[in-house]
Amino acid sequence: ITKKSKIKKFYESNKIFIFSSILILIILLGSLSLYLESKEKKKILLSENYIQAKFYLENGNKNEALNTLKKVIFANDPTYSTLSFFLILNQNLISDNKEISALYDHLLENNKFEKELRNLLVYKKALFNSSFVNEADLLETIKPLLNTDTLWKPHALLLLGDYFMSKGENIKAIEFYQLVLSINNLHKDLYERARSQIVAINHE
Repeated sequence: ITKKSKIKKFYESNKIFIFSSILILIILLGSLSLYLESKEKKKILLSENYIQAKFYLENGNKNEALNTLKKVIFANDPTYSTLSFFLILNQNLISDNKEISALYDHLLENNKFEKELRNLLVYKKALFNSSFVNEADLLETIKPLLNTDTLWKPHALLLLGDYFMSKGENIKAIEFYQLVLSINNLHKDLYERARSQIVAINHE
């Protein structure tokens, strides 16, 4: 049996499999191409909507701006959804604290962020919520930062210290400030902030 006849025999025995594999590969490549093209078009559209919202704001049309920015947020794009959300905050387009907190939740639950960017959003949500939520809700919000090694952990501890200090619960406040002082290799400003708050409590 020659090499050529072996190849021919193999082809005859497996031609259905060969053609099926080629067809599947073509379909997969085509689907990937369409997906990437669709993703790029979505990104461009979100960019245009974000710019349009800023144009509305420049012309004093806050309602149209808010509606457009919300659409971008719910499109669940890590970049433009986050930019749109913080534009809403910076322009004070929403006055309902619960609605803003819900938008924080939506961002965190529906987008894939790098670790420290996600932690920053968690911290900002906790900072925002600290002015109106109860102790249990605040601790639940900030817990992911307390249970991991993150750049935002000392900031979270300071926030909790300030929260309890504002409530007159000085013992709890000092506990969190001391946790800041126990962390190694922090920026000196964070140490000084914790120390000065403890001194302020002890002199009350």
